Amino acid sequence: MSKRKICVVITARPSYSRIKTALAAIQEHPNLELQLVIAGSALLDRYGNAADFIVRDGFKIDEKVFMVLEGENPTAMAKTTGLGVMELANVFYNLRPDAVITIADRFETIATSIAAAYQNIPLVHIQGGEVTGSIDEKVRHANTKLADLHLVASDEARERVIRLGEDPEFVINTGCPSIDLAEEVSSQPISFDPIEKYGGVGAKISPQGKYLVVMQHPVTNEYEQAKDDVTKTLEVVAESGLPTFWFWPNVDSGADGTSKGIRTFRELQNPTNIRFFKNMEPQDFLSLLDHSAALVGNSSVGIRECGYLGIPVVNIGTRQHNRQRGHNVLDVDYDKNAIARAIDASVSGGKKERAFHFGNGGSGKKIAEVLATAELRYHKTITY
Repeated sequence: MSKRKICVVITARPSYSRIKTALAAIQEHPNLELQLVIAGSALLDRYGNAADFIVRDGFKIDEKVFMVLEGENPTAMAKTTGLGVMELANVFYNLRPDAVITIADRFETIATSIAAAYQNIPLVHIQGGEVTGSIDEKVRHANTKLADLHLVASDEARERVIRLGEDPEFVINTGCPSIDLAEEVSSQPISFDPIEKYGGVGAKISPQGKYLVVMQHPVTNEYEQAKDDVTKTLEVVAESGLPTFWFWPNVDSGADGTSKGIRTFRELQNPTNIRFFKNMEPQDFLSLLDHSAALVGNSSVGIRECGYLGIPVVNIGTRQHNRQRGHNVLDVDYDKNAIARAIDASVSGGKKERAFHFGNGGSGKKIAEVLATAELRYHKTITY
């Protein structure tokens, strides 16, 4: 029996941790062949170049797709997506996969879905059925409607995809592969020095005692506020005096404003408690989180991995609006006093009860097994 060729498209840094264990399981499965396409900001140095980590982890990259246009505004997002459709259409034509996987809800992931669906290639959507607000939620649901097989991360997500009209037989809760990684690092000591291994710029700090991790991205429908929003968080974190590991934003509309806010604050204020990083290997990042006093910002890692690990999270603004979450999350607006109070409460409160909404490990192997055994066909009949 010939192996099924499964083409996975990774377009950004966070998508790698969302799929890493599934990549390994697909690669190891006797009836599957992994085709790996790296595209978008996952190839760019200023966003941490996830491709370097992917290769070091032992994966072979079959194609690279450079598709990010400068501007980091809504027009650049639209053009980047259009370019992605054109380039990925050629990639799929050449690779001839039996199925294509698109991941979650980033704006450019719709390019993967369109390029596959329009060529009658079965499309598998990972992590559909969740809600977040902004353009991300629209893209996620659009991916769902183009997809033929849905591998969701929670029971709630499965129910939502079915309500969208999808055949329950093709909507399977596999959990989230990023939880597999969180389980690997849970309660393990930190085995690396972040500055020695990754460099970064700013204050010389270490992951000892109580420290913060910050990951704040722009919100696509609030991109004009990005610089002001990140500046408020920077001021509060600097005033807290807590050692802080701060990570660069994603390449979304408004990322230029967020980046300028960070650079301006760093150069003018020279904070003595903050170190800035572009990227880390997924396990290292999660290990750093697992020993932190709190995560601050608006990243989905606070909802998913931190929920599983019980890490307190100060979730700022609307980016994770309506997302299923555990008791570890404190939601606040972009108000300096509210952010400061939430940080104090999170740091003093310690670890929280763990949440298992998105699985408890083993998701990567579940995904591979479904891909090896499920019926993969284009445009199944949908009953509304």
